[in-house]
Amino acid sequence: MSVWEDVVGQERVVAAFRAAAEAARVVVAARGGGDSGAGEAIVAGEAGAVDASAMTHAWLVTGPPGSGRSVAARAFAAALQCTGEVPGCGVCKACRDVLSGSHPDVVRMATEKLLITMDEVKTLIGEAQRRPWTGNWRVILVEDADRMAERTTNVLLKSIEEPPPQTVWILCTPSADDVLPTIRSRCRLVTLRVPPADAVAELLVRRDGAEPELAARAARASQSHIGLARHLATDPGAWERRRRLLLAPISLRSVGDAVLAAADLVDAAEAEAAQATTERDAVEKAALLRALGLEEGGRVPPSLRAQVRQLEEDQKRRARRARTDVLDRAMIDLLSFYRDVLVVQLGSDVEQVNIDLSDAVTQVAASTGPRQSLARIAAIEECRERLRSNAAPLLAVESLMVQLRPQA
Repeated sequence: MSVWEDVVGQERVVAAFRAAAEAARVVVAARGGGDSGAGEAIVAGEAGAVDASAMTHAWLVTGPPGSGRSVAARAFAAALQCTGEVPGCGVCKACRDVLSGSHPDVVRMATEKLLITMDEVKTLIGEAQRRPWTGNWRVILVEDADRMAERTTNVLLKSIEEPPPQTVWILCTPSADDVLPTIRSRCRLVTLRVPPADAVAELLVRRDGAEPELAARAARASQSHIGLARHLATDPGAWERRRRLLLAPISLRSVGDAVLAAADLVDAAEAEAAQATTERDAVEKAALLRALGLEEGGRVPPSLRAQVRQLEEDQKRRARRARTDVLDRAMIDLLSFYRDVLVVQLGSDVEQVNIDLSDAVTQVAASTGPRQSLARIAAIEECRERLRSNAAPLLAVESLMVQLRPQA
């Protein structure tokens, strides 16, 4: 077992992180830290084989959605804290604590809201100034660094530029362009690629217990997006919802039909988001009321209403983020369908993503041309941008469906 097992199809990235973790032990030994003597063994016996410059204090982990940025970053954090013979053994208590999210020296920020707030970033900076409690490093892992506004990111600059000697920052974003150049220039860049479909399928079989045939189909349909592939492989109703979504634009005959289809899609996204958040919201509110010494359903004193209201606002923002994520997943599926249409129209020998919908793909390809397919792909991308910029979801999806409907 190893912390790298779930980092699929990223051999070059794993090699870079392993080298950094080995070098980190040399750094720890040089400053006289550590309890186990593992670092001293490296210095005494293998110092010539370890490049201490492989380790640095700030990392920027990038890669397309679904490539496993957060998984790779957590594995690296575990390797830095590892007390086993080989960094990232996956067996020692430190590795297990990091992967389970309970290690006191790994501070993880993964927002479920549209933006990371200034107060949250200031809290992270305060955490970065603390000395490690049990490990050799204080690791600050920000999984959604692209969700910081520019002025918020500026607050991070000095902490990333001159952190305490035992602090490591790991920022995760889809692209290096998602952070300010001043931040980017102070981090070591590690870029993940889209993993091979067979590697994603193998992960689904090993980790999630999926049937091999279903796992292979899910990996291909998701275009190797690990999160989407897991969703397809584990949710029995996901395939039928996906099929209805992809076939919906073909049946549109008027602007009215497009408006109704958009309303159905947004309603379905809100229902799925509510299903994912409602139970958690109730548990959080009940816990807050207990902490305040109040009974559920009882009157909240004026002096305590601000805390309850803050929780409710946070939950509303999380619900909006969940809805946006569901809609974005739908946009990715639509992109895959029109990508297949374009492949057929151009006579390419590239393998199709939606093999189970090949008849519908052929039908649309025969009734339109490559120019129309490219225009529809551009419309879907524009809709994704509008959704990410906090546009009204219904208006954005209505506009898209009007552009996707078959032309008379």
